[in-house]
Amino acid sequence: MAVPKKKTSKGKRNQRHAVWKAKAGQAAQKALSLGKSILSGRAQGFVYPLDENEDEEN
Repeated sequence: MAVPKKKTSKGKRNQRHAVWKAKAGQAAQKALSLGKSILSGRAQGFVYPLDENEDEEN
């Protein structure tokens, strides 16, 4: 089992945490943007299956 040789400093830990948080924010922003483009009908290159029931009803 791998064991760290030295204790990680608080600064390094906080830096890793900040990077992780920033990635989450960017992913959320991208997902929101994609959702808006799909709802507006301007999505390019995003394919999603339509239910057959929806096509029959319309």
